[in-house]
Amino acid sequence: MRATLERILALAPDRLAIYSYAHLPERFPAQRRIDARALPSAEDKLAMLGLAVERLTAAGYRHIGMDHFARPSDELARAQAAGRLHRNFNGYSTHPECELIGVGVSSIGLVGDAYVQNSRALADYERAIDAGRLAIERGWLMSPDDRLRAAVIQAIMCRDRVLFAEIEARFEIDFARHFAAELDRLRPLEEDGLLRIAEDGLEILPRGRLLRRAIAMRFDAYLGGRSAGGAGHYSRIV
Repeated sequence: MRATLERILALAPDRLAIYSYAHLPERFPAQRRIDARALPSAEDKLAMLGLAVERLTAAGYRHIGMDHFARPSDELARAQAAGRLHRNFNGYSTHPECELIGVGVSSIGLVGDAYVQNSRALADYERAIDAGRLAIERGWLMSPDDRLRAAVIQAIMCRDRVLFAEIEARFEIDFARHFAAELDRLRPLEEDGLLRIAEDGLEILPRGRLLRRAIAMRFDAYLGGRSAGGAGHYSRIV
């Protein structure tokens, strides 16, 4: 990883996205040819991400969040500095709240409050297109609670803080009361030094910035509060 980073720095790109490989052989048959025992452990993957943050920031890149890095002159870094950074299912973006049109097999789109995904099988996709139909296989219409939670997760992922008053004014809720269970589930992470919870909001601390996903997961209603705890478990989320 260190050697790869040195070669990339020699190329001097404006922006990098460093994703962790997800080994899902039950979903992707081609991955069954890979010996899982040869893959790096969760702890090794966390160490590699830490190395990337250390080496790239020392070289002048800004750690945009999780897996993205950019030079200060890049529009992604400028958006972060101006508080305009946004994250969607493709990663960090400078275009907040825009609609996305998915084109191609398995692609995902977002139009209004609706997420849609095209057919994942090529034959099904081609049949739909040949028949003059949209090749959408499934979709999800966001509820008011989905939109509320999405705003909280956006603040965590893009700004490293959630201002309770801002969310309360936008969605007409009492944050501490509405998210009492979620805040309670965040206490162990606060004890681990990943974040700070105050009366007016919560802030992600430097130690927690590699683990924003673990913090954001506390607000995901579809995970049922499921999240990791402890360094060995945190590393699975990176």
